Amino acid sequence: MMNQQPPTNAVSLNEFGRRRVRPSVVIADDKPHIRNFVRDALEDMGFIVEDGGSDRLVNLTAGRKMDLVMLGLSAGGLTASRALETLAATGFDGQIMIFAPAELPMVEALYELGESLSLNMLPLLPTPFSDETLRQAVSRLAPQEPVILPTLDAAQALRAGWLELWYQPKINARSLTIDGAEALIRMRHPTWGIVPPANFLPDPDDPNFAELSFFVLSRAAADWQDFAADHGHIELAVNLPLTYFSDPLAIESLIMRLPQHPAFEGLIVEVNSNELASNIELARSAARQLRYFNIGLSIDDLGADWPFLLEIGDCPFVEIKVDREFVDGVANDRLKQTTCRSIVELADQLGARTVAEGVETRADFVMARELGFDVIQGFFFGKPMPPRKFARHTLREPVRIN
Repeated sequence: MMNQQPPTNAVSLNEFGRRRVRPSVVIADDKPHIRNFVRDALEDMGFIVEDGGSDRLVNLTAGRKMDLVMLGLSAGGLTASRALETLAATGFDGQIMIFAPAELPMVEALYELGESLSLNMLPLLPTPFSDETLRQAVSRLAPQEPVILPTLDAAQALRAGWLELWYQPKINARSLTIDGAEALIRMRHPTWGIVPPANFLPDPDDPNFAELSFFVLSRAAADWQDFAADHGHIELAVNLPLTYFSDPLAIESLIMRLPQHPAFEGLIVEVNSNELASNIELARSAARQLRYFNIGLSIDDLGADWPFLLEIGDCPFVEIKVDREFVDGVANDRLKQTTCRSIVELADQLGARTVAEGVETRADFVMARELGFDVIQGFFFGKPMPPRKFARHTLREPVRIN
């Protein structure tokens, strides 16, 4: 039972694949910080995660085909034993993994109870455990191949409350401090798990995009309030289609959704460079008006079309973000280095700061800093993450260079 070998009645990986597109997990423990830690790691692996205290376990599993229950013992052995008895009584046929200190006498008693109830008990996950230890413990249950996601309905997701904003830090290239964060929309779908925007964002001209834009602005303002309560002002950037500003009331609507807080110092609105290049006058007009409200317009995902910047003359844009196509591998690519250096020099002339997007390696970070980029953004410093994780880790911990 305690020899770290899966029991003979464990559900196979093939069965997981047949039962659900993504495996689903319930985390049952009464300590929120433990649930948050486990949830973040499992979602990164592709699991669909529900979490709550032990008292919510029945509600979370009743009538649903859950694949795994991770049962913590912070509420005590008696509560855990009742949870196992309830799972057995309701016909739960997934697997159960207990996480607790191995030396606790109650652990062996709970495993004996689970086996007597014919529950599928996985080996104990001893605490304390690291992120990597957790990953190894559940790796055989995780999706082994990338899941091909369908195109999903953004309007339905809005109505159902499935949308949220995640945040990726933007790091000052000189001071190595957090300069701000970009808000990136995600869908938390009950069947497909975490879904990226490519699978649900409509065309910028779609009528639903206005409602999506309102959601992004309102959610970012609410999250900013939460961040500011513990960390003071942090500059957030949101993505909006340029067509948002074709509405004469767009800027007024945007202003109404900003935080009404004395610590709020402004916002960055990122507009895709392809849209901007095709309607430079609308972008210039919006940028000039937004400046009166401490809102800066950023040129996002600048790629091969970058020479159009040579023609814009007076530049009301506060930021130029160079797409990862020119940043990824820049440390070993002379042509990319030349292109990035030209963009940085032009941005300096225009009075705009520069952001290197998609930095994933130390070598590319070092080169981006040498080339003169003001801000670095990419997996090297952090992936997009839910607001609670961003506040808990990124805002509280110093920036590290691996």
